[in-house]
Amino acid sequence: MKRKSVTSRDVAHLAGVSQSAVSRSFSPASSVSEKTRKKVMEAARKLGYRPNTIARSLITRSSRTIAVVTYSLQNPFYASLLEKASRFLQEQGYHLLLFFAPQNGDFDMVVDDLIRSQVEGVLMLAITLNQHQAEEVADFGIPVVIINRTVEYSGISQVGSDNYQGGYWAGRYLASLGRKRIAYLAGIPESTTNCQREEGFKAGLVAAGQTCVGYDVGHYRYDDACDATRRLFSARKLKEVPDAVFAANDLMAIAVMETLRDELRLTVPENVSVVGFDDMMLSSWPSHSLTTLQQPVEQMIIKATELLLNHISNPEELPKQLVLPVTPKIRKSTAHSMKI
Repeated sequence: MKRKSVTSRDVAHLAGVSQSAVSRSFSPASSVSEKTRKKVMEAARKLGYRPNTIARSLITRSSRTIAVVTYSLQNPFYASLLEKASRFLQEQGYHLLLFFAPQNGDFDMVVDDLIRSQVEGVLMLAITLNQHQAEEVADFGIPVVIINRTVEYSGISQVGSDNYQGGYWAGRYLASLGRKRIAYLAGIPESTTNCQREEGFKAGLVAAGQTCVGYDVGHYRYDDACDATRRLFSARKLKEVPDAVFAANDLMAIAVMETLRDELRLTVPENVSVVGFDDMMLSSWPSHSLTTLQQPVEQMIIKATELLLNHISNPEELPKQLVLPVTPKIRKSTAHSMKI
């Protein structure tokens, strides 16, 4: 025998409230007293009621859904950003849909999926766009905010950290430790975060009377960074290998430290000082104790999601580009003392 479906009217009758009060109780952003919400939730549990969000979206023309587009979650830093964004948006009564973009930058399929999904807004997490692609994204007709990347286009809101100043600090700091052979491990060479960090780093070295003596590419990946470290330290004489490395993110910096320790029998920081960028959670663990530049994750998420929600509610609001400061975190992966 088919079970009769429970409606919001049934819940309203049991709770002794209006049907509109039931609807508001299941919408976190709606105004309803906590006493009424508790009565409604208790009645809903007793009856086994679940709101029909699809039907509601057809009535209100609001899906209450935000899309997040990213390349990968292999980097723990991006997983942390996604978690914080998800929690913040859930508190505002929104749901998240996750889309993975192809590394080659072909967004056509992703754009089609976004339009079919009827999302109200899009967060692009560490997505690299050129100006033409940014213009295409802006033409979606859907509010978009880019996090942790920048693009030379004012038609899209962007929230990032001060990569240039972070790189500048790393160059000056490593030089101040007495290191003379300082190398740079790049992320994705064409990405704006890498370009800004590299430019700042080299400027910091020049300000200290030095230049970058070694360069390789790790694509922001652990395995690629291990390979790059082997190449950087392939010289036969210790006096010819770097005595310091600035890696464009923490994941690569940790790959550098572990390759030096486990394969090349070099110690950090006695033989080689290492600096990263991000300050992901495991960077502070005693086994790594990585000196790094901390990105303001909480602020980035709050600013980006606030911008996106403002664009959703006020379509005429002009896009904004926000750059937030980074904070040096000095730990045990750097030191003045040298043994080579």
